[in-house]
Amino acid sequence: MSVYGPVVKIHPVVLASIGDSYERRNEGASRVIGTLLGTVDKHSVEVTNCFSVPHNESEDEVAVDMEFAKNMYELHKRVSPSEVIVGWYATGFEITEHSVLIHEYYSREATNPIHLTMDCALQSGKMNIRAYVSAPMGVPGKTVGVMFTPLCVKHKYYDTERIGVELLQRTRDAPNASSGLTSDLCQVGKAASRVQDMLATVLTYIEDVLSGKQAADNSVGRYLMDLVNKVPKISAEDFETMLNSNINDLLMVTYLSNLTQAQIALNEKIVACSAEGRCALSVCSRAQGNCNRRADHLLGMASAEQSCSSFHQQHCA
Repeated sequence: MSVYGPVVKIHPVVLASIGDSYERRNEGASRVIGTLLGTVDKHSVEVTNCFSVPHNESEDEVAVDMEFAKNMYELHKRVSPSEVIVGWYATGFEITEHSVLIHEYYSREATNPIHLTMDCALQSGKMNIRAYVSAPMGVPGKTVGVMFTPLCVKHKYYDTERIGVELLQRTRDAPNASSGLTSDLCQVGKAASRVQDMLATVLTYIEDVLSGKQAADNSVGRYLMDLVNKVPKISAEDFETMLNSNINDLLMVTYLSNLTQAQIALNEKIVACSAEGRCALSVCSRAQGNCNRRADHLLGMASAEQSCSSFHQQHCA
């Protein structure tokens, strides 16, 4: 943990994308690099997305496809205009001389970019995730170098990302096992069970402190005070009335949404049947027209034959 620089907040989708790009790397490539996208404020850098950038790396030189990186960033801006370039990532756990060259390029694309390293090969026994920020060092007027200072890294996720993370945690002990999404009611039940377990832990801690079995912690006490203050002061009867009212509203919205879906499906069926009916009428009309034209043609031929026969009888008899 560093005391200098912003806090780097990384979302799970970024880690998954980096791991996927490492697994799909070209044969013979030792690591992969890419661009980090997100938002920046005064105290933190939030990384919400990323994409890999093709590059070739050897002991003497490194070549990065800058045009590909610019095109990918332009495409990302069309989807998420709020996301900007905040830095770049590389798989591995060390910073090389080539990292300095790549960091110079991203320094032109973003202000004070971060450099994220992720040990996908588990060389240290676990997937270490570290973030750095560069700072110039050296004697003024002489050779100037770059120093990478570590930053504090925290993990942050949205509610939708949390569902995916929980699914991955279920298969942590059995990698070959499969797990699917549960119903909304099951998720509510599991969330209520977790809340009950946490409340039981809090009550056990409070009872141990009151009985003298455990020393009091001021920071824990402040957290508990904030938790108590956030609980609305409402009677049990008013709370039950409010809960029943909200449940009725939810059931009404669910009923109306299902009714709307049924109406849309019925309308689609009616439109499809009407289109098929119009097509059938059009085919019948065309067939009837062809029959009428053929009948007129036959009548014309019969009339011509009768005229010829009459002429022959009058002049050739």
